[in-house]
Amino acid sequence: MRQADGKLKPRPVLILKVMPKYNDLLVCGISSQLSQFIEGFDEIIKSVDFDFKESGLLKSSVIRIGFLSVLPQSSISGAIGRIEDSRHKRLLKNLSDYLVTN
Repeated sequence: MRQADGKLKPRPVLILKVMPKYNDLLVCGISSQLSQFIEGFDEIIKSVDFDFKESGLLKSSVIRIGFLSVLPQSSISGAIGRIEDSRHKRLLKNLSDYLVTN
């Protein structure tokens, strides 16, 4: 996923939605830099959380709903894990609420 400085860096992403027609993926970046967390928008997945072990992440991380990209499925090199459905739905709701109110 391309970073703000334009460099490409392999990073974990969360697939938010499969987009219509071409099945490209709307994804958001995941970062271990917890200082990037935006309260009421992003999600922090902590090592003590119920779904942390299944996530495949190595340490507590922020799921950055504001760090979006649309990628072809061919650019995804594999899956490391998953998060619980309720967390995924909360992230989609946060994004949707932000888009319709701001």
